Amino acid sequence: MSLTGNRFLILQTPPPRASFVSTPPFSRLPLKRASPGGATSSSAVAGCRVLSPTRCNTIVSTRRRLVPIRAIDSDIPHPIKEYEEWDSWTAKFSGGANVPFLMLQLPQIILNAQNLLAGNNTALSAVPWLGMLTGLLGNLSLLSYFAKKREKEAAVVQTLGVISTYVVLVQLTMAGAMPVQYFVATSAVVTVGLVLNCLFYFGKLGTTVWGLWEDFITVGGLSVLPQIMWSTFVPLVPNSILPGASAFVIAVAAVIMARTGKLSEEGVRFVGSLSGWTATLMFMWMPVSQMWTNFLNPENIKGLSPITMVLAMMGNGLMIPRALFIRDLMWFTGSMWATLFYGYGNILCLYMLNCTSKSFFAAATIGLISWIGLALWRDATAYGHNSPFRSLKELVFGP
Repeated sequence: MSLTGNRFLILQTPPPRASFVSTPPFSRLPLKRASPGGATSSSAVAGCRVLSPTRCNTIVSTRRRLVPIRAIDSDIPHPIKEYEEWDSWTAKFSGGANVPFLMLQLPQIILNAQNLLAGNNTALSAVPWLGMLTGLLGNLSLLSYFAKKREKEAAVVQTLGVISTYVVLVQLTMAGAMPVQYFVATSAVVTVGLVLNCLFYFGKLGTTVWGLWEDFITVGGLSVLPQIMWSTFVPLVPNSILPGASAFVIAVAAVIMARTGKLSEEGVRFVGSLSGWTATLMFMWMPVSQMWTNFLNPENIKGLSPITMVLAMMGNGLMIPRALFIRDLMWFTGSMWATLFYGYGNILCLYMLNCTSKSFFAAATIGLISWIGLALWRDATAYGHNSPFRSLKELVFGP
């Protein structure tokens, strides 16, 4: 309020409760104020110099608002910089899994090509085409899962798996080791699957067609998985197609009920997640089948290559940080299982049967423990947690 002698009375306001960052220094504020008559009031200038800048010049304080300091609390769930950095690194790790997975298939492809050129077609009969077909269907189902989640790096890994496995099936068909009718049906499914996933990822496919494709891979996955699990223990159990046929009927009924609104909302979500889980369980069953074979015929393990097992451990291990970071329990379960039981589990068996050196086994052990520890530590840092067990808890039970 204006007083005599061109002086002003500044009413002090209560201090703010939150913490603030100070405004720019005093030197940026005007030290003179023009009086109504054009002259400068020295008393007014003296008064302004002793008051805080935000209380002296109302024009400046209106323009230069105080900036609150952000605290790390419930409103800010994680440190921004660490979160973004680890987000970028986990995506790179997931994409880097292409290298060991590609190196896994290349030796088999090259060996098959050499046998075909040499006319040794019977050598390709040692490659089980049914097992390769199962792996291809698993890759195709996971491709659709990751395409829907927009996980580009993981989708590329699965696409590479589909293509490389299909090349092996082409070689097996040329050698007469795979029936032609099954190859033709497989070719149609692979072609349609790759085209639909590509169109869906780039937003060029309608939801109706995509829903039909999801129903197809759900029924296919649920039908194949029980049959594979049953066939693993033949001849201890009778050879039968009953597990696969029964699962097919159940899968078709579940999909029809989900599409016709006969299930609850939770039931529909459960049916929608079955394709991803069945594909993951297919890959999780591979080490179980391998270890069962090792148990029945311990001498056969000598045919396993330690380098191949390390590549399998590395490929799956590189995807663990990303699966943990985005809190994808299905992806984390499959990657961790394959890393521990398929890759490292077979390395352990090779070491116990004196098929690999102690230094090789020690290096694989130290590398695996260090990598998992790094993933847990960096994830906790990115989310601002004090303990890595908090990340595992959120992965299983949610935040």
